[in-house]
Amino acid sequence: MAAVPSVKSPAFEVRSAEFVYAARRPVELPPPTKLEIAFVGKSNVGKSSLLNKLLNRRGMARTSSTPGCTRQINFFDVKGATGLELMLVDLPGYGFASRSKGERAEWAQLIEHYLLERSTLRAAAVLFDSPRGMEPDDADA
Repeated sequence: MAAVPSVKSPAFEVRSAEFVYAARRPVELPPPTKLEIAFVGKSNVGKSSLLNKLLNRRGMARTSSTPGCTRQINFFDVKGATGLELMLVDLPGYGFASRSKGERAEWAQLIEHYLLERSTLRAAAVLFDSPRGMEPDDADA
């Protein structure tokens, strides 16, 4: 049997993380003060679950088995052991969600505004369902 390679500790160790803002409309977005990394993907791809795993905090970002649970942009203030501070941002999902067309259109407008106008946004991680591959709406994100 082959030896299993050792796993290095993560380069970024979370010292503290807290939910700080939720915005349903562009005017509700918090002031851009720290660099931000956004998580983008379909409603059922697991953005909130990934955030919880990265932050090593169970239940920090609310999760649900029902697609469309995240209805606003959620901001999490994160401080690293090395002093690095940033915001991780959980965006509402696109694609399937059991919500009205009007509500999904509002989400799309909010997400587009955030992605195009946010001065402190430095990266967007686009999550997709690997068995399905990258679909057209994933590529548009």
